Amino acid sequence: MRVRKKPAGLFSVAILLVTVHPAFGVSKEIIQLQTQVETLSAQVSRLQQSIDERMGVMRNLVEQSADSVNKMSVAVNELQQKTQAQSTDTNGKLEQVSGQIQSLHDTVDELKARMAKISKQLDDIQQGGQNLAAGQPAASAGSAPPAPANGGQAAAAPPADVLYNNALRDYNAGKYDLSSQEFGDYLKYYGTTDLAGSAQFYLADIEYRQGNFDAAVKNYDKVLEEYPGGTKAAAAQLKKGYALLELGQREAGVRELNSLIARYPRSIEASQARDRLKRLGVATASPPPPAKPH
Repeated sequence: MRVRKKPAGLFSVAILLVTVHPAFGVSKEIIQLQTQVETLSAQVSRLQQSIDERMGVMRNLVEQSADSVNKMSVAVNELQQKTQAQSTDTNGKLEQVSGQIQSLHDTVDELKARMAKISKQLDDIQQGGQNLAAGQPAASAGSAPPAPANGGQAAAAPPADVLYNNALRDYNAGKYDLSSQEFGDYLKYYGTTDLAGSAQFYLADIEYRQGNFDAAVKNYDKVLEEYPGGTKAAAAQLKKGYALLELGQREAGVRELNSLIARYPRSIEASQARDRLKRLGVATASPPPPAKPH
């Protein structure tokens, strides 16, 4: 009985060994899988950390770029404002210089008128001397010039040169209402003198400076129509073009400035007209070459 039981016990042990071995193999594979999963998890964590760090760097770069763009935009705006201010200041200075040149023209015109008056008085004196030598009665050399056509009213008016100089002085001082009245009186009493065209121009220019561009255009037209050969014709046409542009009549303003350039190509007003047309983006013809000496 005992001999028979040994093979059965050995069989049982063998079965136990066979069943234990596969279980041990499965547990080892699971451990390997767990190790691989942990390794992959660690790699993913490191990759996520690297991505987060790079995203942080990129975010900082984007913020820095945005700050730089904003600073550049502010700088460009400031530069544009400064450029516009300088352009406005330059235009103001050009108009101021133009006004000073006009005043100089008026002074020259006034001196010419005085010289003509003195020359006439000398001629009268000479003629009086010749009449005396011939035994004929002579008119007084200091006699007053012929009275203007409006007769009695002229007797109450100041002398022409005094009235004009007062009007010009008040104009330069910015006393436009008083200056306008004085220039109007000058045209009323001395509308046929050499300075009448200048007085009409300043009446138009006062309207322009006060922003009354419609009235300015009408008064500049009077200068061009009634005193076409006067010293203020070019300046009147220039300022008429400016006034039309201020009224939004771009085509008419450009046409007036181009007409000025064609009529007075070498004048200061033509240079100013070319500059204005250039700023408007309108092409202008080049000034003609200087005439060759004969």
